[in-house]
Amino acid sequence: MFGIIRPCRHRLSEGLRDEWLGHLCGLCLALRRTHGQAARMATNYDGLLISVLHDAQSAAEPGSNRRTAGPCPLRGMRTARVAAGEGAQLAAAVSLVLASAKIRDHVLDGDGLLRRRALAAAATRVARSWDGAGARGGARAGFDTALLVDAVARQQSIESLTGRGSPLLTVTEPTETATGAVFAHTARLAGRPGNAPALAEAGRLFGRLAHLLDAVEDLAADRAAGLWNPIDITGTPLPEVRRLCDDAVHGVRLALNDAEFTNGRLAHVLLVHELAEAVDRTFGAACGHASPAASAPFGAPQEPPPVRRGPVAGCVVWAGLFCTCQICCRSEYQDPWNGKRREGWCGKANCCDCCDCCRCCDGGGKGCDCCSCDC
Repeated sequence: MFGIIRPCRHRLSEGLRDEWLGHLCGLCLALRRTHGQAARMATNYDGLLISVLHDAQSAAEPGSNRRTAGPCPLRGMRTARVAAGEGAQLAAAVSLVLASAKIRDHVLDGDGLLRRRALAAAATRVARSWDGAGARGGARAGFDTALLVDAVARQQSIESLTGRGSPLLTVTEPTETATGAVFAHTARLAGRPGNAPALAEAGRLFGRLAHLLDAVEDLAADRAAGLWNPIDITGTPLPEVRRLCDDAVHGVRLALNDAEFTNGRLAHVLLVHELAEAVDRTFGAACGHASPAASAPFGAPQEPPPVRRGPVAGCVVWAGLFCTCQICCRSEYQDPWNGKRREGWCGKANCCDCCDCCRCCDGGGKGCDCCSCDC
């Protein structure tokens, strides 16, 4: 499971948490329908934002974009109302293409077991298969995933030309362009073309954040392994990276204020409040309910994660956690790839309801300054 939007269960009210899980499960099931069980490994926290944005703009009757899913081990063998329809389908298509790009990136870097030629060839075949499935799914939703594939290709070209003193934002441009196009398409898909410019801007800045935060999180490991990292390559100081991230968070908020939503509560919480939390978490601040190790300042000495696995070995461990319900039902489990602590999906605890923020805002989730409680 990857992505920068990982809401702590203590910050979502029960209603918003159920809605968030409905989109997460809907994305997972849409991936299965698109390309079989193995494709569910492409489920990611950021991909569900596409489904959330589509539903937030939809003029359809409440519940019409939902279906009842059967019992699942990841939900403790409970049924659930999950996202369905065009939004989930678009999210699945985009997630497959982006997961394919991640696999190719790991193959190119020769990470872990992918140093072995046979495993690298097998991973490349999986990536090629997911590219095709993503293209077919995108076509059904009216979106050309070639935009994403082109962004990945341009990313590699730009990185090869980047050196000391190059602008950091030159490196993030392909990601910005791709996410801007996807966010804008949710407006057209939901029948709100007037929202497309605002959501394109929100998506562009979200893509910038995703790229920068990923670089910050990987910085120490990349330095230790001698791998390419845009922060080191361009010589950008971390305070400047933080400033760029904070500016992007502010820009996303302003862009969302220019869009019209039928029910934008969850989109507002995720793309305003949780996006700011993601920046704080990456640079050292964390939810007060996190473990002391997770709350240590960025760059401070920390107990190292017990394991670091390659993509293939991590997937095998993930499958074991998946089949034994640990990802869902345990309060915490270790990330299969890097050993970091992760929260189980179905944790029940909610320390307060004040974080259901839009009860103190208007129905569109604009102008909200709440959710600052230290519950």
